[in-house]
Amino acid sequence: MTDTTAKSAQSAGNSSQIAIVLMITAVTLFSALDTAAKYLIKYDHLAVSQVVWMRFVVQFLGLAIFVPIFTNLTLPQLFKTNRLKWQAVRSVLMVATTIFNFLALEFLRLDQTVTVSFLAPLMVALLAGPLLGEWVGWRRMTAIVAGFAGILIALRPGFGDVHPAVIYSLMAVMAYALFMLLTRHIASADPPMVTLFYSMFAGTFLGAPIALSHWVSPEGPAVWALLLVLGVLGGLGHWLFLHAYRLAPASTVAPFLYLQLISMVSFGYLIFGDVPDHYTLTGAAIVVASGVYLVHREHVVKTD
Repeated sequence: MTDTTAKSAQSAGNSSQIAIVLMITAVTLFSALDTAAKYLIKYDHLAVSQVVWMRFVVQFLGLAIFVPIFTNLTLPQLFKTNRLKWQAVRSVLMVATTIFNFLALEFLRLDQTVTVSFLAPLMVALLAGPLLGEWVGWRRMTAIVAGFAGILIALRPGFGDVHPAVIYSLMAVMAYALFMLLTRHIASADPPMVTLFYSMFAGTFLGAPIALSHWVSPEGPAVWALLLVLGVLGGLGHWLFLHAYRLAPASTVAPFLYLQLISMVSFGYLIFGDVPDHYTLTGAAIVVASGVYLVHREHVVKTD
């Protein structure tokens, strides 16, 4: 091995390690975001629409201020898109995902909502065939079926006390899967920052009338601070998430998405005293294994 080859391999290895750290940090921030949203809705009795809107408006303002400073993009350039219709649809799906997820968080444990959310990559793989013409083989289809079986084990419909709010989680998963498929569809049309900006723009301005009409005045600076932190957690998490995928291939970083289960269970126990039962953990393990195998198979198919 030549010195140049060795240095290239070492550089790639370092990039992968950094990407993995960024991904783990990103999903931890997303867990903190969900935890803060649940706390504000459950204990501070704020309206779901209000919490959703503040999550978007703070991140939107952050993008509008900091993107022109740290990138070559100006504010007017962030509005320039070659796929305005699809950017609008994608942005609405992002808002819908957040609304349904926060509605579910009001009633479900954090470990339950994150377990259901792990269905999203499986749903993307399932819908990619009819919507994008990217059909899966029997191995990946088996992983998808196993993942859905894992959700049935975790939720035990018909056998346990399943809160109806699980429907909100499933609707969030469906909206997010469509969101991801549309993201893939328009990825080459616009810069990533433009796509991210449109998501926050839509959430800010579409959500304003509903949020303001249901506004509950926060009691004290601590509640205000937690509301503002929502956007910081979401914005920083998404930035780290995108940067991780730039530094390393999806097959390297995607499996670490599932470490979010650890942070969600931890936050759920520390903040709300929630302890996941063995059904939830068993089902989550099956869903995670299915998702990791799916990522592996997609990598194998691409490299064949």
